[in-house]
Amino acid sequence: MAIQQTQRAPVIDEQLIQRTPLLDGKDVNAKREEIRAYFHSTLDCYELLFETLRNDEAYYKKSISLRHPLIFYYGHTATFYVNKLMLAGLITQRINPKFESMFAVGVDEMSWDDLDTAHYDWPTVDAVTDYRLKMRNMVDALISELPLTLPITWDSPFWPILMGIEHEQIHLETSSVLIRQHDIKYVKPHDQWRPCKKAGAAPTNELVNVSAGSVEIGKSKAAHQHYGWDNEYGRHTADVEAFQASKYLVSNQEFLAFVQADGYQTKAYWEDEGLSWLDFSKAEHPTFWVKASDGWLMRTMTDEIPMPWNWPVDVNYHEAKAFCNWKAKTTGQPVRLPTEDEWYRLYDVADLSEVPHGKPALGNLHLDFYASSCPVDEFPQGDFYDISGNVWQWVETPTYPFEGFEVHPLYDDFTTPTFDNQHALIKGGSWISCGNETLRSSRYAFRRHFFQHAGFRYIVSDAPATQHTSNYETDKLLSEYAEFHYGDTYFDTPNFPKALVDIAIAAMGGRPMQKALDLGCASGRATFELARHFDNVTGIDFSARFINQGVQLVQQGVLRYTLTDEGDLVFYKERTLSGLGLDDVKDKVEFYQGDACNLKPLFKGYDLILAANLIDRLYEPAKLLNSIHTRINVGGLLLIASPYTWLTEHTKKEHWIGGFKRDGENFTTLDGLKEILGEHFRLIQGPQSVPFVIRETSRKHQHTLSEMTIWERIS
Repeated sequence: MAIQQTQRAPVIDEQLIQRTPLLDGKDVNAKREEIRAYFHSTLDCYELLFETLRNDEAYYKKSISLRHPLIFYYGHTATFYVNKLMLAGLITQRINPKFESMFAVGVDEMSWDDLDTAHYDWPTVDAVTDYRLKMRNMVDALISELPLTLPITWDSPFWPILMGIEHEQIHLETSSVLIRQHDIKYVKPHDQWRPCKKAGAAPTNELVNVSAGSVEIGKSKAAHQHYGWDNEYGRHTADVEAFQASKYLVSNQEFLAFVQADGYQTKAYWEDEGLSWLDFSKAEHPTFWVKASDGWLMRTMTDEIPMPWNWPVDVNYHEAKAFCNWKAKTTGQPVRLPTEDEWYRLYDVADLSEVPHGKPALGNLHLDFYASSCPVDEFPQGDFYDISGNVWQWVETPTYPFEGFEVHPLYDDFTTPTFDNQHALIKGGSWISCGNETLRSSRYAFRRHFFQHAGFRYIVSDAPATQHTSNYETDKLLSEYAEFHYGDTYFDTPNFPKALVDIAIAAMGGRPMQKALDLGCASGRATFELARHFDNVTGIDFSARFINQGVQLVQQGVLRYTLTDEGDLVFYKERTLSGLGLDDVKDKVEFYQGDACNLKPLFKGYDLILAANLIDRLYEPAKLLNSIHTRINVGGLLLIASPYTWLTEHTKKEHWIGGFKRDGENFTTLDGLKEILGEHFRLIQGPQSVPFVIRETSRKHQHTLSEMTIWERIS
């Protein structure tokens, strides 16, 4: 189907990206076209952003060490569509499996993100551009062909398409930050990314009284008009005490006083985590300030301009927090950042509403005005300015789940890895925030040392900054797996991951034991157990939620989780690596997120691969089994264990490798394994039943037999 390209327009001349679509309506065909236009305008704008790069070299040089080069982000948003559509079963063929593995993971500095450039043979810019066009054509055709009923819900085939669009909106912003952090020689001004030209002295900030009130946050899956990420759903209510808040965002001029007061050199103003960042970064002023011989310049996305003192300062959480501590000490008032609840109270008292369709926003949002920040006194909102828009605003609150939180099965690691008390929420959106990011309900969080076109406003309050933390894993499935891997023994059934490792080690005999792979590692117990015997062990799972349990044990040595007793009654458990006798092997373990059916090339050269309870959960197990010999050294072993619980919700029936009639006869999964693996492997042990028990409540347990076979690679 031919693509209807949207006409690119200067950011300040007309609306460049359409608003996030409403999920309801009565005209299905009109909704298709609204989503199609939103899809193409988002892709157009994202590709337009990369036109600010001066040459191809700019794509391959890292802006900062904690991020991939920009070629990754250019490809990542396109492969996201394909990977999610594959997972949803809406497409059956990949466009480029290599790209869809290479560009899949590596966005945040989670320990399972592979940021080692040595592992990557990046494709050319033209190759990625061509890939993006193929993806564009594919999704455009799906928008025409997929069934659509209104309203669009989590379960709609259109949900992953909206997910891909809103995901690209996020990366429009994060990539613009990376471009802003790039060496100036790699970027160039662009007519369609024009910064604000207004600059001058900043207004004197002042405190405005905010009365006490209540806030209610959270979306209902059953009834909400806009697309949302998982952490926006559920319900949270709070009573907020009266406080005072700064009328304006903190400007460059107001922040200058902190810099001149040796704020970056005075340790007493900084929290412990902030001091660690300060020691690492050697910062002496905000990152986007440039010291010149005759004063200060400011780095915008593509230029260095004379310092606009009346624009909001761009800082990370640590700098904002240190400023508040300095101001509290110098004024004698309880100055701090607002909490998320207090920001919502500000939003409500300012009588704000969602960005309108068909009219400009009431703040510097959605690329409606500038490709940069603007003066802090340009957009009044009630008695304040810039409650929403201009720059994101750091708040005291680390991200946490609302009551009733659920993960979406297509993107189970969007939020849950950030429930670690190390990711602070940002509120309000910036000049480049589009789509979901501009909504009152949006909840985005970043590590406190990150930069994200973010600044802050301060408040004065005697009330403590309420922190919502999640130190114990409360997700029922994850808690059950934590207990399954690291918990107690039930009905005299040995720990399943450890039992499999014991069988594998006995089978290894005198074979080399340098590298092992725990494929489908889940919470990671077998990964640690293998490290008792191997020099290096890799654990890979599709779910970052599961991987995070193993990562917590590596980093903190402890895993805490809740177990259901009965009904709503729970109790708390804690397991430590030292208590399991595994503390001395953690340095030999690495965890990665990955798709077993489309693994990156670097995962090879193993002496043993363990695949426990995996093959009957893959969307196309034959893809793994037909290529797994390329991952194992000749003479190495493959251990497969599975209860063969084939379910169409995980694997379409045409992709089952057994468990059906063929030519009128029973064809078992073992028959399928022999048929697929026979060319490169010989069966040396099994089949053997290995039992396991998963505890659901104090009185309900799931007892299962997993059939184990061991295969030696012969060619």
